[in-house]
Amino acid sequence: MSRGATARLFVAVDPPAQVREGLVEWAREAVADWSSWAPRRPRRPLRAPRVLQPEAVHLTLCFLGSRPVGEISALGAAVEALAEGAAELSVGAPLWLPPSRPHALAVEIRDRSGALSELQAGLSATLSHLSGWEPERRRFRPHITLVRMRAGSVPTPAGERPLLAATPQLRFTPEAVVLYRSMPGPGGSTYDPLATSALGRVAG
Repeated sequence: MSRGATARLFVAVDPPAQVREGLVEWAREAVADWSSWAPRRPRRPLRAPRVLQPEAVHLTLCFLGSRPVGEISALGAAVEALAEGAAELSVGAPLWLPPSRPHALAVEIRDRSGALSELQAGLSATLSHLSGWEPERRRFRPHITLVRMRAGSVPTPAGERPLLAATPQLRFTPEAVVLYRSMPGPGGSTYDPLATSALGRVAG
């Protein structure tokens, strides 16, 4: 492997399988009748979006981007050393991201206890200290991306976008934090888990 080799990395928690499947089912139904999303006079045909598969659904805590492969060992050790607790999360409203020119459709995740935000802040500081990665300055906004837009797949003006059905009322408690390597492919990226840390439960 070359000295300059890099890997695309992120750290996330994975919702339980039934939660991921429920969210993907909602996303598939939301985009099933894509023609109804079109503005009255589209400038060009709208392209169908790509709904993620359940195994590709994550709640990202830290997106590290392309990092030198030499950092993986230290980053993985930091993730495995976590001894944090987790509290119950719930699914909130749909989100267009970014709002002005969306590239994705997601759902917000409500962190009423603040435990997830505390976990993210501590993890972000630790990983930044261990590598040259610089965390985003904007406030952490927990969400789960479900649909990737293609060019022209959704009208840009907010008033021309479709009304979305209410998201499913789902709750879950994260069980583990995982360091992933993202591997791009023709059908979308696949994710290779590199390090995992089990989370305890915050006493309620």
